[in-house]
Amino acid sequence: MKISSVMVSLDLGAAAADRVQLSASLAERFDATLTGVAARQVPALIAVSDVRESERIYEIEDRRAREQLAEARAVFLREAGRGIRTAWRAALAEPTAYLTTQARAADVVVVGRHGPVDGDPGLMGIAAGALLMAVGRPVLVAPPGVERLTAKRIVVAWKDTRESRRAVQDALPFLSRAEAVHLVVAGPGAHEEGAEDVAAYLSGHGAAVTTHLLPSPGAEAAETVLQFARRADADLIVMGAYGHTRLREWIFGGATRDVLQATTLCCLMSH
Repeated sequence: MKISSVMVSLDLGAAAADRVQLSASLAERFDATLTGVAARQVPALIAVSDVRESERIYEIEDRRAREQLAEARAVFLREAGRGIRTAWRAALAEPTAYLTTQARAADVVVVGRHGPVDGDPGLMGIAAGALLMAVGRPVLVAPPGVERLTAKRIVVAWKDTRESRRAVQDALPFLSRAEAVHLVVAGPGAHEEGAEDVAAYLSGHGAAVTTHLLPSPGAEAAETVLQFARRADADLIVMGAYGHTRLREWIFGGATRDVLQATTLCCLMSH
Protein backbone atom coordinates (compact mmCIF):
# COMPACT_ATOMS: atom_id res chain seq x y z
CA MET A 1 0.00 0.00 0.00
CA LYS A 2 1.28 3.44 -0.89
CA ILE A 3 0.91 7.01 0.28
CA SER A 4 1.03 9.34 -2.70
CA SER A 5 -0.70 12.42 -1.25
CA VAL A 6 -0.16 14.10 2.13
CA MET A 7 -2.43 17.03 2.97
CA VAL A 8 -1.68 19.51 5.76
CA SER A 9 -3.92 22.16 7.26
CA LEU A 10 -2.54 25.69 7.53
CA ASP A 11 -3.45 28.44 9.93
CA LEU A 12 -1.52 31.35 11.40
CA GLY A 13 -0.97 29.74 14.79
CA ALA A 14 2.46 29.30 16.34
CA ALA A 15 2.61 25.57 15.52
CA ALA A 16 1.82 25.85 11.80
CA ALA A 17 5.46 25.90 10.70
CA ASP A 18 6.29 22.75 12.72
CA ARG A 19 3.27 20.99 11.22
CA VAL A 20 4.35 21.77 7.67
CA GLN A 21 7.89 20.55 8.33
CA LEU A 22 6.54 17.31 9.78
CA SER A 23 4.26 16.83 6.78
CA ALA A 24 7.11 17.56 4.38
CA SER A 25 9.21 14.87 6.05
CA LEU A 26 6.39 12.38 5.48
CA ALA A 27 6.00 13.42 1.86
CA GLU A 28 9.74 13.01 1.31
CA ARG A 29 9.75 9.59 2.97
CA PHE A 30 6.89 8.26 0.84
CA ASP A 31 7.81 10.20 -2.32
CA ALA A 32 4.39 11.83 -2.09
CA THR A 33 2.96 15.19 -3.05
CA LEU A 34 2.43 17.59 -0.16
CA THR A 35 -0.66 19.78 -0.46
CA GLY A 36 -1.22 22.74 1.83
CA VAL A 37 -4.84 23.65 2.54
CA ALA A 38 -6.19 26.82 4.13
CA ALA A 39 -9.57 28.48 4.37
CA ARG A 40 -10.88 31.61 6.00
CA GLN A 41 -14.55 32.46 6.20
CA VAL A 42 -15.60 36.06 5.63
CA PRO A 43 -18.22 37.12 8.19
CA ALA A 44 -21.66 37.82 6.79
CA LEU A 45 -22.82 41.38 6.22
CA ILE A 46 -23.41 43.13 9.52
CA ALA A 47 -26.89 44.52 9.95
CA VAL A 48 -26.42 48.27 10.35
CA SER A 49 -28.65 51.16 9.40
CA ASP A 50 -26.24 52.40 6.73
CA VAL A 51 -25.98 49.94 3.83
CA ARG A 52 -22.77 51.55 2.58
CA GLU A 53 -21.15 51.14 5.98
CA SER A 54 -22.13 47.47 6.02
CA GLU A 55 -20.58 46.95 2.60
CA ARG A 56 -17.43 48.81 3.67
CA ILE A 57 -17.01 46.55 6.68
CA TYR A 58 -17.53 43.47 4.52
CA GLU A 59 -14.89 44.66 2.05
CA ILE A 60 -12.42 45.16 4.91
CA GLU A 61 -13.06 41.63 6.20
CA ASP A 62 -12.79 40.17 2.71
CA ARG A 63 -9.44 41.87 2.14
CA ARG A 64 -8.18 40.74 5.54
CA ALA A 65 -9.19 37.15 4.83
CA ARG A 66 -7.36 37.14 1.50
CA GLU A 67 -4.27 38.61 3.13
CA GLN A 68 -4.28 35.90 5.80
CA LEU A 69 -4.62 33.17 3.19
CA ALA A 70 -1.60 34.67 1.42
CA GLU A 71 0.33 34.64 4.71
CA ALA A 72 -0.55 30.98 5.24
CA ARG A 73 0.63 30.13 1.73
CA ALA A 74 3.94 31.89 2.42
CA VAL A 75 4.41 29.79 5.59
CA PHE A 76 3.66 26.63 3.62
CA LEU A 77 6.10 27.39 0.82
CA ARG A 78 8.86 28.44 3.22
CA GLU A 79 8.60 25.41 5.53
CA ALA A 80 7.90 22.75 2.90
CA GLY A 81 11.29 23.32 1.29
CA ARG A 82 12.29 22.49 -2.27
CA GLY A 83 12.95 18.76 -2.19
CA ILE A 84 9.36 17.55 -2.66
CA ARG A 85 6.37 18.09 -4.94
CA THR A 86 3.92 20.61 -3.52
CA ALA A 87 0.46 21.98 -4.26
CA TRP A 88 -1.72 24.63 -2.66
CA ARG A 89 -5.49 24.89 -2.15
CA ALA A 90 -7.27 27.81 -0.49
CA ALA A 91 -10.73 29.32 -0.34
CA LEU A 92 -12.94 31.84 1.38
CA ALA A 93 -14.89 29.18 3.25
CA GLU A 94 -15.40 27.55 6.64
CA PRO A 95 -12.04 25.84 7.33
CA THR A 96 -13.14 22.42 8.61
CA ALA A 97 -15.78 21.96 5.95
CA TYR A 98 -13.36 23.01 3.20
CA LEU A 99 -10.61 20.64 4.37
CA THR A 100 -13.16 17.83 4.59
CA THR A 101 -14.02 18.20 0.91
CA GLN A 102 -10.41 18.66 -0.24
CA ALA A 103 -9.35 15.51 1.61
CA ARG A 104 -10.97 13.42 -1.12
CA ALA A 105 -7.58 13.84 -2.86
CA ALA A 106 -5.47 12.80 0.15
CA ASP A 107 -4.15 9.56 1.60
CA VAL A 108 -3.54 11.16 4.98
CA VAL A 109 -4.49 14.53 6.47
CA VAL A 110 -2.26 16.28 9.02
CA VAL A 111 -3.83 18.66 11.53
CA GLY A 112 -2.59 20.30 14.69
CA ARG A 113 -3.47 19.47 18.25
CA HIS A 114 -5.56 22.33 19.59
CA GLY A 115 -5.82 21.86 23.34
CA PRO A 116 -6.47 24.39 26.10
CA VAL A 117 -2.76 25.29 26.37
CA ASP A 118 -1.99 25.45 22.65
CA GLY A 119 -2.98 29.01 21.87
CA ASP A 120 -5.54 30.33 19.44
CA PRO A 121 -5.06 29.23 15.79
CA GLY A 122 -7.36 32.05 14.70
CA LEU A 123 -10.20 31.96 12.20
CA MET A 124 -8.34 29.44 10.01
CA GLY A 125 -8.08 26.78 12.70
CA ILE A 126 -9.45 23.29 12.17
CA ALA A 127 -11.85 21.53 14.53
CA ALA A 128 -9.92 18.25 14.50
CA GLY A 129 -12.69 16.24 16.17
CA ALA A 130 -15.37 17.28 13.72
CA LEU A 131 -12.94 16.65 10.85
CA LEU A 132 -12.24 13.13 12.10
CA MET A 133 -15.90 12.23 12.20
CA ALA A 134 -16.62 13.49 8.68
CA VAL A 135 -13.50 13.22 6.53
CA GLY A 136 -13.31 9.51 5.75
CA ARG A 137 -9.51 9.62 5.70
CA PRO A 138 -6.86 8.87 8.34
CA VAL A 139 -6.02 12.00 10.32
CA LEU A 140 -2.58 12.55 11.82
CA VAL A 141 -2.86 14.75 14.92
CA ALA A 142 0.45 16.54 15.46
CA PRO A 143 1.37 18.15 18.79
CA PRO A 144 3.07 21.57 18.79
CA GLY A 145 6.85 21.43 18.57
CA VAL A 146 7.06 18.14 16.63
CA GLU A 147 8.91 18.85 13.37
CA ARG A 148 9.61 15.32 12.15
CA LEU A 149 8.02 11.89 12.35
CA THR A 150 10.24 8.85 11.81
CA ALA A 151 7.51 6.30 12.73
CA LYS A 152 10.20 3.70 13.38
CA ARG A 153 8.55 2.54 16.60
CA ILE A 154 4.76 2.50 16.52
CA VAL A 155 2.16 1.60 19.12
CA VAL A 156 -1.20 0.33 17.89
CA ALA A 157 -3.93 0.81 20.49
CA TRP A 158 -6.15 -2.15 19.63
CA LYS A 159 -9.78 -2.73 20.50
CA ASP A 160 -11.92 -5.10 18.45
CA THR A 161 -14.12 -2.40 16.90
CA ARG A 162 -14.82 -1.08 13.42
CA GLU A 163 -12.82 2.07 14.20
CA SER A 164 -9.71 0.15 15.25
CA ARG A 165 -9.89 -2.12 12.21
CA ARG A 166 -10.12 0.93 9.97
CA ALA A 167 -7.18 2.55 11.76
CA VAL A 168 -4.97 -0.52 11.32
CA GLN A 169 -5.85 -0.74 7.63
CA ASP A 170 -5.19 2.98 7.09
CA ALA A 171 -1.85 2.77 8.91
CA LEU A 172 -0.39 -0.12 6.89
CA PRO A 173 2.01 2.11 4.90
CA PHE A 174 3.53 3.21 8.22
CA LEU A 175 3.34 -0.16 9.97
CA SER A 176 4.98 -2.12 7.16
CA ARG A 177 8.01 0.22 7.21
CA ALA A 178 8.46 0.45 11.00
CA GLU A 179 11.34 -1.18 12.86
CA ALA A 180 8.99 -2.22 15.66
CA VAL A 181 5.21 -2.34 15.96
CA HIS A 182 3.72 -2.87 19.42
CA LEU A 183 0.11 -4.07 19.36
CA VAL A 184 -1.23 -3.03 22.76
CA VAL A 185 -4.54 -4.14 24.23
CA ALA A 186 -5.42 -2.51 27.54
CA GLY A 187 -8.28 -3.08 29.98
CA PRO A 188 -9.88 -5.96 31.89
CA GLY A 189 -10.98 -7.73 28.67
CA ALA A 190 -7.60 -7.53 26.96
CA HIS A 191 -7.46 -11.29 26.36
CA GLU A 192 -10.77 -11.25 24.49
CA GLU A 193 -10.02 -8.67 21.76
CA GLY A 194 -8.52 -10.97 19.12
CA ALA A 195 -5.02 -9.51 19.31
CA GLU A 196 -3.40 -12.69 17.95
CA ASP A 197 -5.40 -12.45 14.72
CA VAL A 198 -4.44 -8.80 14.25
CA ALA A 199 -0.77 -9.55 14.89
CA ALA A 200 -0.86 -12.31 12.27
CA TYR A 201 -2.56 -9.94 9.82
CA LEU A 202 0.11 -7.29 10.34
CA SER A 203 2.91 -9.85 10.03
CA GLY A 204 1.45 -10.87 6.70
CA HIS A 205 1.94 -7.28 5.56
CA GLY A 206 5.57 -7.24 6.60
CA ALA A 207 5.22 -5.56 10.01
CA ALA A 208 7.63 -6.52 12.79
CA VAL A 209 4.88 -6.84 15.39
CA THR A 210 4.77 -7.94 19.03
CA THR A 211 1.62 -8.25 21.14
CA HIS A 212 1.17 -6.80 24.62
CA LEU A 213 -1.91 -7.60 26.72
CA LEU A 214 -2.26 -5.16 29.62
CA PRO A 215 -5.34 -5.97 31.75
CA SER A 216 -4.54 -3.12 34.19
CA PRO A 217 -7.98 -3.03 35.86
CA GLY A 218 -7.04 -0.05 38.02
CA ALA A 219 -6.06 2.34 35.24
CA GLU A 220 -7.70 4.04 32.28
CA ALA A 221 -6.98 2.18 29.05
CA ALA A 222 -5.90 5.36 27.28
CA GLU A 223 -3.37 6.27 29.96
CA THR A 224 -2.05 2.70 30.00
CA VAL A 225 -1.39 2.87 26.24
CA LEU A 226 0.25 6.29 26.49
CA GLN A 227 2.52 5.14 29.31
CA PHE A 228 3.51 2.08 27.28
CA ALA A 229 4.26 4.25 24.23
CA ARG A 230 6.58 6.44 26.26
CA ARG A 231 8.42 3.41 27.69
CA ALA A 232 8.77 1.95 24.19
CA ASP A 233 10.20 5.22 22.89
CA ALA A 234 7.50 5.32 20.21
CA ASP A 235 6.77 8.47 18.23
CA LEU A 236 3.47 7.37 16.67
CA ILE A 237 0.27 5.90 18.09
CA VAL A 238 -2.35 4.34 15.81
CA MET A 239 -5.89 4.23 17.15
CA GLY A 240 -9.54 4.37 16.27
CA ALA A 241 -11.49 7.54 17.00
CA TYR A 242 -14.79 7.20 18.81
CA GLY A 243 -17.56 9.76 18.93
CA HIS A 244 -21.17 10.55 18.17
CA THR A 245 -23.15 13.65 17.44
CA ARG A 246 -25.65 15.19 19.78
CA LEU A 247 -27.47 18.45 19.05
CA ARG A 248 -24.91 19.23 16.30
CA GLU A 249 -21.95 18.90 18.68
CA TRP A 250 -19.53 15.99 18.77
CA ILE A 251 -19.34 14.02 22.01
CA PHE A 252 -16.10 12.01 22.14
CA GLY A 253 -14.93 9.04 24.12
CA GLY A 254 -12.32 9.72 26.77
CA ALA A 255 -9.32 8.43 24.81
CA THR A 256 -10.28 10.35 21.66
CA ARG A 257 -10.83 13.55 23.61
CA ASP A 258 -7.51 13.22 25.45
CA VAL A 259 -5.58 12.70 22.20
CA LEU A 260 -7.22 15.64 20.45
CA GLN A 261 -6.41 18.01 23.30
CA ALA A 262 -3.32 16.75 25.09
CA THR A 263 -1.31 14.14 23.17
CA THR A 264 2.45 14.60 23.27
CA LEU A 265 2.98 12.00 20.53
CA CYS A 266 1.73 12.05 16.96
CA CYS A 267 -1.45 10.02 16.65
CA LEU A 268 -2.84 8.51 13.46
CA MET A 269 -6.58 8.24 13.98
CA SER A 270 -9.43 6.83 11.88
CA HIS A 271 -13.16 6.78 12.38
